[in-house]
Amino acid sequence: MSTETLDSFPGAVYVCDHEGWVVRYNTEAARLWGRAPVLGRNGDRFCGSYQLFLPNGASLAAENCPMASAIKSGIESRNADVIIERPDGSRFVALVNVRALRDSQGVIQGAVNCFQDVSAHHVLAKELQLKSADLEDFFDNSAVGLHIVSGEGIVLRANKAELSLLGYSADEYIGRPIANFHEDAHVIEDILNKLGSGEKLESYPARLRAKNGSIKHVLITSNARFENGKLFNTRCFTIDVTDVYEAETARRESDDRLSATYEAATVGIAEADSHGRFLRVNDAICHMLGRTREQLLAMTFLEYTHANSKDEDAALYARQVAGELDHYVLRKRAFKPDGEIVYLDIHSSSVRDCSGAFRYGVRVIQDVTAAYRMEKRVRDSERHMRNLLEALPAAVYTTDAEGRITFFNRAAIELSGQTPRLGDMWCVTWRLYNADESPLPHDQCPMAVALKENRPIRGVEAIAEWPDGTRVPFIPYPTPLHDANGELVGAINMLVDITERKQAENRQKTLIDELNHRVKNTLVTVQSLAAQTSRNADSASESYERFEARLLALSRAHDLLTKRHWGHSPLDSLVREVVAPLLGNEPTRMVMEGPTIELSSRVALNLTMTLNELAINALKHGAMAIDTGSLSIIWNTQLHADGVLLSLVWREHNGPQVSEPKHRGLGSRLMERCIERDLDGTLHLSFAPEGVVCSISLVVGAQ
Repeated sequence: MSTETLDSFPGAVYVCDHEGWVVRYNTEAARLWGRAPVLGRNGDRFCGSYQLFLPNGASLAAENCPMASAIKSGIESRNADVIIERPDGSRFVALVNVRALRDSQGVIQGAVNCFQDVSAHHVLAKELQLKSADLEDFFDNSAVGLHIVSGEGIVLRANKAELSLLGYSADEYIGRPIANFHEDAHVIEDILNKLGSGEKLESYPARLRAKNGSIKHVLITSNARFENGKLFNTRCFTIDVTDVYEAETARRESDDRLSATYEAATVGIAEADSHGRFLRVNDAICHMLGRTREQLLAMTFLEYTHANSKDEDAALYARQVAGELDHYVLRKRAFKPDGEIVYLDIHSSSVRDCSGAFRYGVRVIQDVTAAYRMEKRVRDSERHMRNLLEALPAAVYTTDAEGRITFFNRAAIELSGQTPRLGDMWCVTWRLYNADESPLPHDQCPMAVALKENRPIRGVEAIAEWPDGTRVPFIPYPTPLHDANGELVGAINMLVDITERKQAENRQKTLIDELNHRVKNTLVTVQSLAAQTSRNADSASESYERFEARLLALSRAHDLLTKRHWGHSPLDSLVREVVAPLLGNEPTRMVMEGPTIELSSRVALNLTMTLNELAINALKHGAMAIDTGSLSIIWNTQLHADGVLLSLVWREHNGPQVSEPKHRGLGSRLMERCIERDLDGTLHLSFAPEGVVCSISLVVGAQ
């Protein structure tokens, strides 16, 4: 086999003689090895790589590699994975196919090895496996069959893909022995024994019996969960490889009609002339495109190419035929006769004669439809999950296993009062405090505890502080995330803002405390009113009349405060409520002026009682006792060290002539008690001949 022929192969190929010495290799092999091997005796033996390793990372001596086995014992290797290390230390996973070369008597004369770099496929498979494990929510809708089996061999759970694969309903499948669905009793027995002893299964081949009686060829990947040293259950991934199995069977049946190159290939291989018409195709291409060999040999590769990919493939192939390109790689869309779209990776290279003229093109074709769709589903799933998390009204963020932030939504920015940075540790907040307001270091926060102890954290409250000093109480819900092997890969945390709840709790407590205080004060006030009214009344009827009037005043004050839920009350409303009964249908008899000011319930209650006493006196003895009388209530405010200083003047005009009373009555003492003792203010009562004047001054707090 000439070097030119080997170089026309799109994959890496090399040949060893019967003693294992490398005698030929192509350019692609040297590129993948990262070196040019020494040919012949005392050169490189069995392989041209710098070093070899098994898929598990263990070192693989050259004399134990697949090529050595083929030469020594004639054992062929098909689709074996080997890790090749180059002289610069870089490594890649190679898919190896080795076939012994025998003479007419069957004596081994050497072997040929065709290998490809499949590292990208291995990385993709691992990434898909990790992402699937993180999203348990998608268990039931996974494109891969999944089922869980108890330690007693009973199916506990199966997803839609599993049920669809075998055609059973959930009731027909779940709750039944898994052995009932295996075609080969010894296989399921071996599977259960391996899992029961703690072994993990990787792509274990088995045959399952579908409901319609057909046999499904599957690869089972599974591991076991143990509790207290006893097998608890197994988790199995079931991949339908029936089509692959049938295609592989068909390929093996055609081995005697294919050359060594075609027999060793596991991908579609075709030869095409300068116009793109097929000269030769293998079964793999026929299967990919859903066409027979005869149909394909009557076509060019552009005839089944989708219109969106046709111009690019045609232009690249024309450049290759013209010698402008040695080879090219293209992913394109094609269609089957029934219209189904498939995605193909095309590796096209040229075979030329000794003068450099184009002879034919070699096209290696891989159907990547499943991988493309899986990638798209993963991207769509990630986008959907991200959109879902962004839409949540609750703050949500995720971290990796070390606690570095990998995602946060808009609500997390709003709750934390800042925009976190990806890669920050543990929490999106600026500062943290415990519920008792003691500092809470980030590396001791609930998310950090959840990751360090590998458990969800519930029932904890914390306080987030913004850079501007604002504090927000919240409840975190950190939950660890695990891969398919149960290994910790990160965590997700939801932060629920409980500011309104805390405010409601505080308001309720304040209200209860205020109510208790007000009830006690009211009872004391009523008791004092009753005692003093009784002592100063000339008769029982007068005592009753005065006591009733003062109780009604107290009642009106309580009504006004109750309407305000015992919160702040506007002074103008309070004055109007007290004086309105004096005016009847003559509102012009009173002038009321002053700035808007809100009074606390304590100030409002005492001021109401004071104004009521003044109103009763004005109605009985003062300006409001005659039709010509009038009244003015004027107040103003000014800033004070402790809040706002309120000054209010009650002045009566055009009433009966006033004189100083001989005795201080209950009303005067009640007003002094309300203003001076209860509110720590000042009250000055003047009985000028032209009318009563009462000046009140008190600090009402910040507004």
